[in-house]
Amino acid sequence: MTRLFPHPFLTLILIVVWCLLSQAFTLGTVVFGTILGIILPFVTAAFWPDRPKISNPFKLLVYIVIVVYDIIVANVVVAAIILFKSNAARRPAWVPIPLELKSPEAITVLAGTITLTPGTVSVDLSEDGRSLLVHALDAPDPDGVRDDIKSRYESRLKEIFE
Repeated sequence: MTRLFPHPFLTLILIVVWCLLSQAFTLGTVVFGTILGIILPFVTAAFWPDRPKISNPFKLLVYIVIVVYDIIVANVVVAAIILFKSNAARRPAWVPIPLELKSPEAITVLAGTITLTPGTVSVDLSEDGRSLLVHALDAPDPDGVRDDIKSRYESRLKEIFE
């Protein structure tokens, strides 16, 4: 079974994404999505020699819900900043985030989460992989931004990946 589905979670995601992109949930769309979901992970399996282990899929689902919620809230906050806060009143900041995560996949998910959330962007990962540099659009308290990222995202990713 592992030979046919080297990354079953990725297969499922590809099927769902294909149906969403096609804007149709028909038999043909699902069949073609399944074909893509089998072929693409099979072809790319050599690039994933150490597949990340997800200890608790439920925690991953909770993490996704939290990130979607944060993206929606951040959109409203960033719109308010742009519309109602003058450029002089904004306090952009570079925030270094020391990382406790060791898994490259977990660090990638953290960096992607930060970038997906409006108002922040992951800019650089240190050479040793122990620190992530983040730019915040408006951060009167850069330490608060760091602590929020560590408690809201990194701690959950640690539970999921490690």
